[in-house]
Amino acid sequence: MTEGKGPVKQIVFTLASVVRQDCTVTRFRLLLPLCLALAACGPLTIFYKPGISVARMQNDQTNCEVRAQKDAPVANQIRQRPPICVPGNRICNPDGSCYSSPGYWIDGGVYTVDVNADLRSRVLTQCMAQRGYRPVDIPPCPASVDNQVPRGQTQKLPTLTQNSCSIRNQDGSWQIVTRG
Repeated sequence: MTEGKGPVKQIVFTLASVVRQDCTVTRFRLLLPLCLALAACGPLTIFYKPGISVARMQNDQTNCEVRAQKDAPVANQIRQRPPICVPGNRICNPDGSCYSSPGYWIDGGVYTVDVNADLRSRVLTQCMAQRGYRPVDIPPCPASVDNQVPRGQTQKLPTLTQNSCSIRNQDGSWQIVTRG
């Protein structure tokens, strides 16, 4: 048996695809909570201009996002990874007779890319810069500071120092603290 018939090849190909897809989905389901937890531990990345109210900053950012969306709209392109060839094996029995199992191809998969995503990000950053903002990363506060500060939200962007840190609230809001 050196070559399988069409339906046999199709079953092998289908099973290989299902196993691969199930593993990918399982890995994604396992990694999603971890990624969300790590994102909460990372720095707070915002557009920053000292003395401006958070509401004003968010309004300016929304206006710039709308402008960026108009100037660099989503332009999805469908792309395909190359297929992967899995070669057959040469199998020999104890009596010395050998045969080759057939190889098969695994689909590389199709994915979508927004080719304007980087441009849209640059347009947003440029728009915010024209309004006097700059992107900053504010590190998370250590647990000792986090536990001592009463929960609230930053209403006005303070002047940042080396001792500034951020606390993320469960509702998605955040607070900037300057340790003292």
